Amino acid sequence: MVSVEVLMLLADHEGVWSYRRVTGAPAPGEGPDAAARRISGVRADDPACVVHSTSWRHLPEDDEIVLTYAVCPDPDPEAARIVLDDPVIARGQAPARPSPALIEESHVVAHAIQHLAFLRATDPVVQGALEQWPAIAMALTARSADQTLPSTRVTLISSTTRSGLGRGGR
Repeated sequence: MVSVEVLMLLADHEGVWSYRRVTGAPAPGEGPDAAARRISGVRADDPACVVHSTSWRHLPEDDEIVLTYAVCPDPDPEAARIVLDDPVIARGQAPARPSPALIEESHVVAHAIQHLAFLRATDPVVQGALEQWPAIAMALTARSADQTLPSTRVTLISSTTRSGLGRGGR
């Protein structure tokens, strides 16, 4: 079974994020993007609202694949919301095991916000939509700046490296 989880996001002028979460299933013949728009009430031609798939996860207890979409800003800013106090992203334990042992709702929301921060910095269409909302743009900029990544090692691969990507030996 496949379900669509929609996280409708909003940031205030202090950079505090809040959200609503709604889930549903795609209707017969409906793609997940269209389902996310239907669930959130966003028109496909809305120039000021971003609808973007940010992650997926498997729920083994129901054998369900959950496709997560961020909708920003929330089309109903007056609706009851949950404040995201500590936006922490869950991480996998090993490079070949990317799924964290425990995924909480707040982790999924934090990941969606980080994904939007990345898109705002790299995708002109998303940037144009989100720049219309100064509080959101500011909060996404702060989120990008707050991300400290562990030391990243860059390996230069020369034309003499054996086995193409440097994994092979002699």
